[in-house]
Amino acid sequence: MHNENFNIFQWLLLLFIVFSCNAKKAEPDQGLKELGKRWSEERANQWYEQQPWLVGANFNPSTAINQLEFWQAETFDPETIDRELSWSASLGMNCHRVYLHNLLWNQDSIGFLQRIDQYLEISERYKLKTMLVLLDDVWDPYPRLGRQPDPKLHVHNSGWVQAPGAQILGDSTRHHELKGYVKGVLSHFANDQRVIAWDLYNEPDNTNKKKYQDIEDKHLYSLALLKKVFAWAREVDPSQPLTAGLWKPDHENWAYADSLQFLERFMLLNSDIISFHAYDEDPAVVSKKINDLKTYNRPLLCTEYLARGVNNTFENLLPLFKENEVAAINWGLVAGKTNTIYPWSSWRETLTAEPELWHHDILRKDGTPFKQEEVDFIKQVTHSN
Repeated sequence: MHNENFNIFQWLLLLFIVFSCNAKKAEPDQGLKELGKRWSEERANQWYEQQPWLVGANFNPSTAINQLEFWQAETFDPETIDRELSWSASLGMNCHRVYLHNLLWNQDSIGFLQRIDQYLEISERYKLKTMLVLLDDVWDPYPRLGRQPDPKLHVHNSGWVQAPGAQILGDSTRHHELKGYVKGVLSHFANDQRVIAWDLYNEPDNTNKKKYQDIEDKHLYSLALLKKVFAWAREVDPSQPLTAGLWKPDHENWAYADSLQFLERFMLLNSDIISFHAYDEDPAVVSKKINDLKTYNRPLLCTEYLARGVNNTFENLLPLFKENEVAAINWGLVAGKTNTIYPWSSWRETLTAEPELWHHDILRKDGTPFKQEEVDFIKQVTHSN
C-alpha cells in the first residue's frame, strides 16, 4: 500500500516537472511572464498594415507652456487647437503625439476626460489620429496645478513638467496613487478608434542633466513605476498597442536586448510596437537604430526627432523613415509658450533673440512657416504617400 502510493506520487511529480518545463519554453521573457497579454508579432504587424504611413508631430497648442496649461479647464483652448490642427493636416500629417498628466485626473477626472474627448473630436475632423502619453520624466520634477508660470525669455521648455514628478516617483509607496489615473484614462478610450496607440512613459530615467534638482537613483524608481504601469495597462487590455520608447542619446546596440540596461531591455521586451527617439547628428546613426530594431520584427515608430542645429532635419530623416516604413513624429508644430524653437543649450547660454535656425517646431503663430522650402519638402513627402 505505501509502495503504490509512493509510485503515484513519483508520477505526479514527473508530470508537474514536464509541464513546468514546457511552460517556461513557451515564454520568451521572464518580464513578459509577469505581465502577460503582450501582443504577438503577428498581431502587431497586422495592426500596422492597417495604418497609413504615420507622420506627424508632438502637439502642444502654442498657448500652453506645458501639459497642465494645455488641459486645465481655465486654459483649455479649443479655438487654437482647431486652427493649429488644421495647419497640421494641410502639411499632410495624419497623427499627433499628445501628453497628459496625472494631476489633471486628480483635479477633475470627469472634466479631464471630456476635454480629451473634445480634443479627439477636433482631431477627427482633420483625419488626425492621436498617440496619448501618460507619464513623463523630463524637465521640472515638481508639477503644480493652477496658474502655470510665464515662459522664461528665450529658454527652451522652461515650464514643462514631469508626470508624476519627484514626490510620487521617488517614493515607491506612493506609486499606487497613479493606478486610478492610468486605468481610468486607458479604460475610457480603450476602444476609441481616434486613439491609435498608448505611449505609457516618456523618457523614463531622464535626469535632466542637473537643470533641476532631481531624485537620486532615478533609474530604480522609474523602472519600478514602469513595471506597474505596464501591468495596469495590461489589465485594461485596450484595443490599441502599448509602447514605451527608447531614448538615451548614448546609443547602445539595440539589436541585442540581453546586452541592454534593465530599463531599456524592459521597454523593448514589453512594448507591443517599438518606439524610439532620434535626435542624432548623423543620419547613419538613425539608420543603424532602425536596422537594430528591425530584428524584433515589430512596427517601428520614431516618436521624437528634429534638432536642426545638429543637422537633424526633415530633409535628412523623413525619406529614411518613409523608405523603412517607420512612423515619423517630430517635436513641435507651432512655435509658442514652450519656446522649443530655442536650443537645449539655452539653459546654459544667454540668448537675446529668436535663433537664426530654429531647434524644433515648423510654423509661427500666424501659420506661416519658419522655412518655406522645408514646408514644401514635408508636403512633397507626405502627399506622395
